[in-house]
Amino acid sequence: MTNFRNVLFLGTVLFLGAATVNFAQEPSLQSETQTTAKTEPVETLSEGGEATGTTGNIEDLSLGQQTQIEPVVGQTFVKEVIGDWQLRCVKGEEDTKDTCQMYQLMDDGQGSPIAEVSIFRLENGGRAKAGSTIIVPLETALQQQITISVDGGQTRRYPYSFCNQVGCYARVGFTSEDIANFKRGNAAKVTIVPALAPDNKVELILSLTGFTVAYDKVSIAKQ
Repeated sequence: MTNFRNVLFLGTVLFLGAATVNFAQEPSLQSETQTTAKTEPVETLSEGGEATGTTGNIEDLSLGQQTQIEPVVGQTFVKEVIGDWQLRCVKGEEDTKDTCQMYQLMDDGQGSPIAEVSIFRLENGGRAKAGSTIIVPLETALQQQITISVDGGQTRRYPYSFCNQVGCYARVGFTSEDIANFKRGNAAKVTIVPALAPDNKVELILSLTGFTVAYDKVSIAKQ
């Protein structure tokens, strides 16, 4: 795979936020802080009259307790991590279930984020049993489209729908056959082409570890 940072996008930053149908674009998770107890040394005298330092009884030290921040209605949060997928949900009203999708961030193999994928199920999508939004960096060669293959199998090509300040979006529909391939597969290869280096394809790995369990927990979006 061509080193992404050397050949394309000239510093384009992909913001971490999935944008899908009926879903909030970016989760807003508050950071949690942990307070560490601090004790000051106390000088005491030993039997020989020498000053020694002590922090008291070590069994009295508190290590703190992690607190759970509850999301508010309408807020996007990570409900669960299943394999290599996050189950991202929008908090519903008290009598309404949370609306959830599955999400994965893909990097260049060296930890730099490149693209992200969100998948949600469809109730009345015709041949499409699930929908997906794939976000790639700006300065992607849109005319080359985006391709996906599972475990070296048949490759399918999908067009881009639009671009904004976050990146360029491909709105994809997956058939029952596609979903079955994902469930029994190990990894999917997602290929994009940089506009500034059209001869250098960027191949990203979409892990399918945990796909089946995560997919069964995804909400069904009504059309």
